[in-house]
Amino acid sequence: MPAPKKTVRRSLLVTSAALLSLPLAAPAAVAAPKPSPSPSVSPSATPPADMSKVGGARLGLPGTQVELAPGVPVLPKGITARSWIVADAESGEVLAAHNAHWRLAPASTLKMLFADTLLPKFPRTDRHKVVPSDLAGVGAGSSMVGIKEDETYSVHDLWLGVFLRSGNDAVHVLSAMNGGVDATVAEMNRHAEELQALDTNVVSPDGYDAPGQVSSAYDLTLFARSGLQKKDFREYCSTARAKFPGETTKNKKGRLVRPSFEIQNTNRLLTGDYDISQYRGIAGVKNGNTTNAGATFTGVAERGGKVLLVTVMNPEKDDHNEVYKETARLFDWGFRAAGKVQPVGELVPPKGAAGAGAQPGANASGEAGGGSGDGSGSGTDSGSGSGAGKQAAVGAATDGGSGGVGVALAITGGVLALLAAGVFLVNRRWPLPDLVRRRR
Repeated sequence: MPAPKKTVRRSLLVTSAALLSLPLAAPAAVAAPKPSPSPSVSPSATPPADMSKVGGARLGLPGTQVELAPGVPVLPKGITARSWIVADAESGEVLAAHNAHWRLAPASTLKMLFADTLLPKFPRTDRHKVVPSDLAGVGAGSSMVGIKEDETYSVHDLWLGVFLRSGNDAVHVLSAMNGGVDATVAEMNRHAEELQALDTNVVSPDGYDAPGQVSSAYDLTLFARSGLQKKDFREYCSTARAKFPGETTKNKKGRLVRPSFEIQNTNRLLTGDYDISQYRGIAGVKNGNTTNAGATFTGVAERGGKVLLVTVMNPEKDDHNEVYKETARLFDWGFRAAGKVQPVGELVPPKGAAGAGAQPGANASGEAGGGSGDGSGSGTDSGSGSGAGKQAAVGAATDGGSGGVGVALAITGGVLALLAAGVFLVNRRWPLPDLVRRRR
């Protein structure tokens, strides 16, 4: 299916600025219960009888956890994933889950943690010339965006490669800029602990299959929720198509030229495919597929003012795009059940969120790298299944070969007030500011 020439635009639903006046300290009740003794970091063949209790005791039980009652729709049939979770992205309530804390191989969904950890470090306009050592250690059969040695890329280019093409080459270049793979892995593990994602053990920053590399549906959902506090994270994970710099060559006149090529997001709920449509309200987040992990996916979507997160890991059914089909059915159920079903647990806040003014985002506007954000086989990973103020509605172009990636601000009640990112409010509400919530 040929891709449109222009980057798909999508609307940003703006949250009321009145929320900013609420107290910032999270209540003491949000402190996570202590997890069970650390289990083996090797994925088990069946869900352990005693898993982590972070987020609530029921989430540590094997099997499906849901509170069905009169008026609550039954769970969809045909969900074959080894583990899944449906949660309210803003309140943190877990509406239903299945083996939520089962430690499994995560594949490229682990790139959400990579991005949440590194995005604040480098302004998108920074440029880096790739040297051979930057690409050392990229696993055989990895998904690649097509980075070339001796070429220069902007940080913006590299993040497009990470999110759209799940490029392990882009991950390794960014890791090299961050002091190397080992330093990046250690930093990711520290950040996972800060997020209370205690099922996660990072070995490779790109999610490539590695002994002892595990995460869980619960933890992947925490990564997505934290990442969505960052403006750049929201932009990249919701971008359907973009332009990426190619290799420098000489034209017929002997002049050096560097053409670009189009890359498409491998999240099929965002872009669609021959056997699945774009999901109404989808806004990201990240997909993955490896030999050990199978297909994995975390998505965020909005309907009727509700924002849900769904994570699905390794469906047993081997149909094409099955991970997206099961995710879509769980989203459908979640939107019907929201407000009717009693939660079975919660998504806990980061450890530091209890302090007044704690900000898991990069800065008050949620922008990465301190920039203005204004546009200034075994182990084979395919990555697929792969400021407050008033403004008129505008489309903002970005730089770095994004092909005119644009966003449109939707008017809500006549006031466009962008809510500062990364603030936990009372009742554990974590709003998703200027989240791309509704596709045109």
